[in-house]
Amino acid sequence: MPFEVYKPRGERAEKAPMVSFSKSSIVLNNVAREKLGAQHVELAYDRDARVIRIRAMEEGGMQIKKTKVFGKGFFKHFNISPRGKYEARFDENERALYVQLDATGENP
Repeated sequence: MPFEVYKPRGERAEKAPMVSFSKSSIVLNNVAREKLGAQHVELAYDRDARVIRIRAMEEGGMQIKKTKVFGKGFFKHFNISPRGKYEARFDENERALYVQLDATGENP
């Protein structure tokens, strides 16, 4: 069994961008919003890889309201029902967050 290192509160690692999915919305934590650096996003879905892309837009797209993007239509269009909290990967070149879903669309 590999060792896990204890880090006291003063030595926290950099927080990861997190994306939470509910029945009708997508919630971005502070880190995710700071990395995107935009008030509008474009939502996209890769059916084969089961990855949701949340890309920053200067204008157009969907508006981030406080911490939330209303995604009911997006979920319905792609027939996905992710629930729970997922860690996202940020791509600086594309200014986009990528969220990998598992095979059922549920949080592993």
